[in-house]
Amino acid sequence: MGTDRNTVIGFVLLGVLLFIYLFTSTRNSQELQRQRKIEEDSIAVVKARQEALARLQDSSVHTLDTVRRDTTGFNGALNGREHLLTAENDVLKIVFSNKGGQPVSVELKKFNSYDSTPVKLVNASDGDRFTYPITLGNNQIAASAELFFKEGELVKQADGTQTVSFRLPAPAGLSIVHRYTLHPDSYAVDWDVTTENPSRLFSQNNFNLDWHNQVTRTQQSIIYEKQLSNVGFYEDNAFDYIRSKTEKKFEKSVQWVSVASQFFNNTLIAKNNFSSGEIHWKLEPGDTSNTIGVADINLQAKLPAGSASSLSFQLYYGPNDFNILKKQAAGMDKIVNLGRDMYSFVRPLNVYVIMPVFNFFKQFITSYGIAILLLTLFIRLLTSPLVYSSYLSGAKMKALRPEIEAMKKRVGNDQQQVGMEQMKLFREAGVNPLGGCIPALLQIPIFFALYSFFNSNIALRGQHFLWSKDLSIFDTVVHFGFSIPGYGDHVSLFALLAVATSFLISLYGMSMTPDQSNPAMKYMPYIMPVMLLIFFNKLPAALTWYYTVSNAITLVLQFVIQNYIIDHAKILAKLQENRGKPKAKSKWQERLEQMQEAQKKAQQPPRGK
Repeated sequence: MGTDRNTVIGFVLLGVLLFIYLFTSTRNSQELQRQRKIEEDSIAVVKARQEALARLQDSSVHTLDTVRRDTTGFNGALNGREHLLTAENDVLKIVFSNKGGQPVSVELKKFNSYDSTPVKLVNASDGDRFTYPITLGNNQIAASAELFFKEGELVKQADGTQTVSFRLPAPAGLSIVHRYTLHPDSYAVDWDVTTENPSRLFSQNNFNLDWHNQVTRTQQSIIYEKQLSNVGFYEDNAFDYIRSKTEKKFEKSVQWVSVASQFFNNTLIAKNNFSSGEIHWKLEPGDTSNTIGVADINLQAKLPAGSASSLSFQLYYGPNDFNILKKQAAGMDKIVNLGRDMYSFVRPLNVYVIMPVFNFFKQFITSYGIAILLLTLFIRLLTSPLVYSSYLSGAKMKALRPEIEAMKKRVGNDQQQVGMEQMKLFREAGVNPLGGCIPALLQIPIFFALYSFFNSNIALRGQHFLWSKDLSIFDTVVHFGFSIPGYGDHVSLFALLAVATSFLISLYGMSMTPDQSNPAMKYMPYIMPVMLLIFFNKLPAALTWYYTVSNAITLVLQFVIQNYIIDHAKILAKLQENRGKPKAKSKWQERLEQMQEAQKKAQQPPRGK
């Protein structure tokens, strides 16, 4: 115990000594810092007084030195204070800054983002800007975006047109003026750059414009919006775009470049074309940021030679509206994706059929959901002759089912012989086995056309119908709070209805198919709904609503045609009548039978073995 007690006392004494040491050291350190602070302050005061005295004594010399150091004459542009100026019409609100003489904020007054804030297509805090190099003199080059223009001047005309002008402070004989013209009820802003003595301001009269634009999320599903965002351009009178590709270099003249999201775009149009340039486009990975992608675009134009010259551009800040874009510049309507690349064959169908019909219905119907229903009825009416012939072919196949089953029992498990006998039976009865494929083949271009149309139709944005709050995106009746890989974080009721009706159609099709021996075909009605459910759950409600209506119409037509229009007794009698007529084999049938005969012989064992 004594040893333990002595040990404890020793530790206590060590602790006390350590505390005293730390306290004393800290106090001494604080005192030392206080004394040093007093000394530094005294030195600073003395130094400040000496510098002030030196400035007073040598003010004239200092002024001369300043003039000698700045020989470019751009003092007013290099140093200044930022002033903002706002101009707006019925659709745009634009905030201009004299720093760079350009828009620093552009809001669309008639559209809101997913979070109910106005859609903003330009935001200086995101780095959105235009800039080009200016030669100041003495081998000094400055970026226009970093220079301070004089305060902007806003002039309003009697017709509602507004003009905003910024002049760069420059030496005599040199000038750069940015003039923006905002028209009433227009998303387009004219931008004119006028210069005096451009050869002294721009190397070899080359105007090298750099445009940085960050595309920000506006839709509920940022992943889906990224899939539909891209940079489009019109090079040598032809439209093209990049999406997943990150770079594009222009080899020919370019009229315009557009940075586009699903429903909005920023477009720079050159009245006299750009001679060359390049694009760097990067999609933001993941879904944790509100940034869709970032575009860095460099474009070159040649300033006309002479003592004064100008370049004319147009800035479009607005929706991807087909009718509006078509009036802006050649090819700009193709920013609206109505069919591209391997699906470009559906664009004429959209432009000349689906879009005019849909717009016609919208003139008389306020509900977009009902307009889609009427569009669906129109499409089904248009394709009804082909559908009827398909159902008639199906009825003929069903009438032949007893004979096919009897033939299978007679032939056995020889699949080659079954195929040959079945083709012979079809030919004798005058039945086209491919006749039932017509509706399925017909649905392909129609589906892709409507997929493009509903994905790009900004008129659907924010439109309510039944339980859907926005027909331009998927409807949500259940939200999980977590994401299921491949399926998503929600349940779309329109998608479920589309899949359920597709399942019923598949079951009916199986009942009309005479050959049930193929296992793949037997399980297809159960496999396809799962695949469709994964795909449909992310699609816009407008498209899944169309598909639901179309499938419901198909089910009704199948029931009515099979039970009230097609006379099965007459069909069977007609088939028996056709058997008595001579049949000429087509070349395709002859080749098919020859191939089947060759395969059958190849499978037979050699004689004598």
